[in-house]
Amino acid sequence: MSKTNTPNSSAKDVLGSMPDTSSASYADRSPILTAFDHFASKVTRWAGSPVAFCLALACVLAWAAAGPVFSFSEYWQLVINTGTTIVTFLMVFLIQQSQNKDSVALHLKLNELLAASKSASNRMIGIEDLDEEQLREVANFYDQLATQARVQKACKEIHSIDEEVTQALNRE
Repeated sequence: MSKTNTPNSSAKDVLGSMPDTSSASYADRSPILTAFDHFASKVTRWAGSPVAFCLALACVLAWAAAGPVFSFSEYWQLVINTGTTIVTFLMVFLIQQSQNKDSVALHLKLNELLAASKSASNRMIGIEDLDEEQLREVANFYDQLATQARVQKACKEIHSIDEEVTQALNRE
């Protein structure tokens, strides 16, 4: 995915990709992406409904009932295998689109909470863009903080990841 590096940059994300939450291009509107997003949202909501489940169940029962008519042949098995494979293949992309959008929305909400909290570190905004090793380091900091809270029985203290930087500077 190509990223927009500056807010004034005219470069756009690759068509169909979800921009990261730090990208100004998230606000850009592509008619194709917008249409696909609406379609994916409607289909995934419908696919998770009781009506969709009952329809799928009815198809499987009809297929099973047709087994004796087709002597449980390879053709009979091929029909259900092909049908379910195609539906599954297409649904993967629709569900992934909906999950990507939900993930971006969740990150934006968390970023707003972090930015609005005086005791939270703004360095946590956009943390989802860190690589796995950097995320492990942050997780290790919070593991140590949890251990410290258990040992000191100080559950109501306010701490931030910025303390780590302050402590490192004080040690130097």
